[in-house]
Amino acid sequence: MSDALLDIRGLSVYFFTPEGIGRAVDAVDLSIAPGETLGLVGESGCGKSVTSLAVVGLVPSPPGRVVAGEVRFLGRDLLQADPETLRRIRGREIGMIFQEPMTALNPVLTIGRQVAEPLVAHLGISRTDALKQAARWLDRVRIPSAQKRLGSYPHELSGGMRQRVMIAMAMICRPRLLVADEPTTALDMTLQRQVLALMGELKAELDTAMLLITHDLGVVAQTAGRVAVMYAGRVVETADVGPLFAGPLHPYTQGLLRSMPLLGAGRGRLHEILGTVPAATDPIRGCPFAGRCPSSFDRCRHEAPAMETVRPERQVSCWLYEDSKQETTG
Repeated sequence: MSDALLDIRGLSVYFFTPEGIGRAVDAVDLSIAPGETLGLVGESGCGKSVTSLAVVGLVPSPPGRVVAGEVRFLGRDLLQADPETLRRIRGREIGMIFQEPMTALNPVLTIGRQVAEPLVAHLGISRTDALKQAARWLDRVRIPSAQKRLGSYPHELSGGMRQRVMIAMAMICRPRLLVADEPTTALDMTLQRQVLALMGELKAELDTAMLLITHDLGVVAQTAGRVAVMYAGRVVETADVGPLFAGPLHPYTQGLLRSMPLLGAGRGRLHEILGTVPAATDPIRGCPFAGRCPSSFDRCRHEAPAMETVRPERQVSCWLYEDSKQETTG
């Protein structure tokens, strides 16, 4: 996408370990337009978080290494940027919300200092003025007694309040892109809805694009406009939220949706996807989902399908849609 805010092409991230080479991310293509929310979903260990770390230059090395691809943000390839440039972009142009705020927040620094720090570091604002803005942002993310909380430490706040602090830190410099990695995992359902609503309000107000990483399709349905489904380090389907939920194409996406609990649906026992995700160090010859797929045939086990457009605005990596691809391109 020439007009994409973030354009990822052929991204591969490997981890070089004593057990072998772990292909955590394998030739991933993704794009996010200005103001768009893209939900990146899949089971734990499928490569979602590693993809986000590669975007902001935080893949732990060693043992991790980006071995191929481009990550273009506002036209600049972040994989070729020097560390100082990446530090300027992180927090200023790209905000980040991590999945565990208790470990993401520094336990020995006050909340006020941590929320104010991006303003001091990136915008050169004095610490006094930055603390005043930090108090306003804590109030903005609906933390009670915001001025008083500037002097609190992370352990003195509840999980929901810590997550709101992370949102304030990520948004205070008004970034163009927000990377949110499982932002509601540790929260109960009530807090989850509140935090998602808050993120949506701020995103709309600041016209910020968002890469939302989650394993929860309910969160995607509530928040995202478009979805990319990952499996074993690869993107297997992309679509707008409505069409994907109405008619998933890839057998893995179909399995994910069938396994969702629905209150009052009268569906009885939940469906499950049999088998397990292959280890990142296991060599994969064909489709990575072939060993668990109820629709697989011989070609699936020996030849990997490419990501193809099979319907308008819908891409899927599956041999079941070979005829649909030919009709679309013809």
